[in-house]
Amino acid sequence: MARACQCLKPHLPEINFHDWIISCEKSHILHSVCKLGNDQNCSRQDPNRCDLCLYRLTLELPRLPDMVFFKNKLVLQHKDGALIEFKPMDSLAVVSNGKQPLEMASAHLEQSVEEKFKPFDWTFTSTYQGSMNKKVRVESTDQALEKFKLMQREPIVFHHDITLFEDELNDRGISKMSVRIRVMPSGFFILLRHFLRVDRELICLHDTRFHHQVGNDFILKEYSHREAHCSELQSSVAFWTKPDEMQEYLPLKSKELYKLYF
Repeated sequence: MARACQCLKPHLPEINFHDWIISCEKSHILHSVCKLGNDQNCSRQDPNRCDLCLYRLTLELPRLPDMVFFKNKLVLQHKDGALIEFKPMDSLAVVSNGKQPLEMASAHLEQSVEEKFKPFDWTFTSTYQGSMNKKVRVESTDQALEKFKLMQREPIVFHHDITLFEDELNDRGISKMSVRIRVMPSGFFILLRHFLRVDRELICLHDTRFHHQVGNDFILKEYSHREAHCSELQSSVAFWTKPDEMQEYLPLKSKELYKLYF
């Protein structure tokens, strides 16, 4: 137990937890201007291209979110080689750059948001579920997360809430990808969430939960998609900006359960 609870300052950047090294990094947002100056871009062949151009060239999105926390990440490394990471670049790589999933009621808004670019998912909806190496074996399961176990009061030995990206959708809502972790003596719990609210249109949650209990050789993973039109959510208006509360009001569209063996 001493190894599990070596860190009694939960906001330290790293902890050794049984056979895991769990670390996080937080930093500033991606600059909005290339290092070469306004209206300039680094060459694709430039090995020293700036971080902004790296994102632009890799993702090929017509535009990036207002705030990309390009250095933020959460990393879990097992002693036997299993690696699980949560990174902004990977979360944005899931965003579609060739289709538009939501037809807006306002043609004027649609034109202003697309800004004459080719159609793309300007809501930055991401179904990202984390990045894993080949040491992690994924299997479907019927075993659900133990919600009552997670509700038990335990000391928190490590805790972080990390934003990967955020966009205000031209002042018409919010699109935010974040990951938070808490480590207790009994194990760890991770919530990876994409929260989308398009004012007067819809509210959507893509949640991926991970729960590992000490002594198991696997992590339980639950992915869920919840969504509803704003017209169906009038009784919960007070919570439209609070995803933790909104999950209780949004109907479940799909759910998948997995075991991650390491």
